[in-house]
Amino acid sequence: MTAILTVTMNPTIDVSAATETVAPVRKLRCSDVRRDPGGGGINVARVVKRLGGAVSALYPTGGPTGRLLNRLVEAEQIAGLTVEVAADTRESFTVLETASGEQYRFVLPGPELAEAEWQACLAQLAAPGAAPPAFLVASGSLPPGVPDDFYARLAEAADAAGSRVILDTSGPALAEALDYGVYLVKPNLRELADLTGRRLDGEADWSAAAAEIVRCGRASVVALTLGERGALLVTRDRWLRAEAPAVDVASAVGAGDSFLAGLVWRLAEGGDLEDAFRYGVAAGSAALLTPGTDLAQAADIARLYAAVRVEALAPADGP
Repeated sequence: MTAILTVTMNPTIDVSAATETVAPVRKLRCSDVRRDPGGGGINVARVVKRLGGAVSALYPTGGPTGRLLNRLVEAEQIAGLTVEVAADTRESFTVLETASGEQYRFVLPGPELAEAEWQACLAQLAAPGAAPPAFLVASGSLPPGVPDDFYARLAEAADAAGSRVILDTSGPALAEALDYGVYLVKPNLRELADLTGRRLDGEADWSAAAAEIVRCGRASVVALTLGERGALLVTRDRWLRAEAPAVDVASAVGAGDSFLAGLVWRLAEGGDLEDAFRYGVAAGSAALLTPGTDLAQAADIARLYAAVRVEALAPADGP
């Protein structure tokens, strides 16, 4: 059994650059241009690889931008399992306004996939001779044409293969997958509020909403990311709270993906949930140190790991 397989149904070429000020009409001369392979699962794979983990990335790819995406994934030394599609892979871009330090993120829609194309992505999991992963990470949005229950179908196929599913998405795709049930889900506060339809005004509300997901059997573990406030991890019998180490922020892009990468990498290496949670918080914080779409680096993760403190909380009524 291989360690980690990530699935990214809406991959992208992430372009980042800097300009002095963002203003309408006039041309904005940019510097510090870089292009990285992107989309939730691909970002997770990039950081897992930097940590020395065994990881492969499954994603659809099409057109000239798809060929560039393949080259960028190969440059990261990640094994790509690709499905050729008719439409061009999308691009997204991030601009740093150097005068203010503000970051502007422009996320373009993905190409529409035909039923045969997204079905081919599902079929990759059951390909003859393919070793099922210990952990399957399904991350990112679904492009047009892919049904809302795609991740639920993916979870069902992974269960049949004996893989644990780790999910990071939002909206109807998140709700559908949790109706089926996954091992671990990683929402942020906005995604959790949208999912539950509740106002989540404080830590008691966050914990209660996460615990309800576990209690209803929708996930065995909820890892709730809280930005600069750290993260919360809830299982049936444990509630853990971690504060994020203080860092100088260069870019917020990919912090959630880096968190998930640190967590799943440590689980795949045989670590327990608390240790994996610490690595996740360290990796999420390390991502803030890198410019543009560069993501967390292993040396920064190792250094920040020592600064992460995890506190055990007493469940209010037991999850």
